Amino acid sequence: MGNHLPSLNAHRILIQHTTMVDQRKLESVIDCHTTVSHHQQPVIMENNQEQPSTEDSNRLHSSIIIKINAGYFRICISAGAQALLWKSINQHHRTSNLHTIIATTSTVFWCLTLCTLVSLSLLYIMRCIFHFDLVKAECRHHVGMNYLFAPSISWLLLLESTPLFIFPDKHAYGYIWWLLIVPLLALDVKVYGQWFTAEKRFLSIMANPTIQISVIGNLVASLSSHVADETRWKEIRICLFTFGMIHYVVVFITLYQRLSGSNHIPSNLRPVFFLFVATPSMATLAWESINGSFDIICKMLFFLSLFLFVSLVCSFPSFVADLESYKPNLL
Repeated sequence: MGNHLPSLNAHRILIQHTTMVDQRKLESVIDCHTTVSHHQQPVIMENNQEQPSTEDSNRLHSSIIIKINAGYFRICISAGAQALLWKSINQHHRTSNLHTIIATTSTVFWCLTLCTLVSLSLLYIMRCIFHFDLVKAECRHHVGMNYLFAPSISWLLLLESTPLFIFPDKHAYGYIWWLLIVPLLALDVKVYGQWFTAEKRFLSIMANPTIQISVIGNLVASLSSHVADETRWKEIRICLFTFGMIHYVVVFITLYQRLSGSNHIPSNLRPVFFLFVATPSMATLAWESINGSFDIICKMLFFLSLFLFVSLVCSFPSFVADLESYKPNLL
């Protein structure tokens, strides 16, 4: 046995060496064949690669336009509210040592909001041009219809948070403000009119928390501190505030009662329920802007929003429990 071991080992080494040589030959043959095939058909490969890339890019652009609905303007509403907050902080800290930092932050935030809003607006305009049937579907949807107010609200918030050096002339601000509230008023007539005339679109049937977005639109339109000194525009602002508050009372009572005819109100807690806090909070800011002081009406609206906020915070454990099964959508 001891004499046979060296011969067996030598035989194994010979087999391994032969196998490695054969593999190298086979790989060299495959490489040569592949190189020849690539040199023979270079144009065909390039053409086949160019055509799918063009088609894929067109499909990508089309899919983006299709997916961009009015609900995406919620991003701009949040950004516009933050820009308005920074502007308010800047106005109340003019004599502070941090005034330069706050003013710079406010301007930068406003510019970022402007870029985001312009980008979304261009995409949505393309959606209206190339896929107008989808926009019609939004108008017929019980939730999507309410988000049609979101673009106007976003632009109004951006206009209200505009730095003072951009609009030194109040008349230019007033003309842009009128341009933005016209589509808002048209949607008011369309939506509120359906609650009285359209049998299948009664408020008791169509009620859902997103209806408050239409109310917020009227309140934001009445929030115009740049034209607060103009008497002729103050009446319009009071009119818009009145429309918003009257419909808010009706909507709040309808949602609070959860009528049996309505099947669009979710039973579990969702982020959209925080619109109950946003509406009286915006009403507080709007009335302070109209009246010029934080009077008893502002305090009543503020405490109402605080009460609703505390009520939602107390329900936070159930919100965490429902978060695992929550699927994001327009509602």
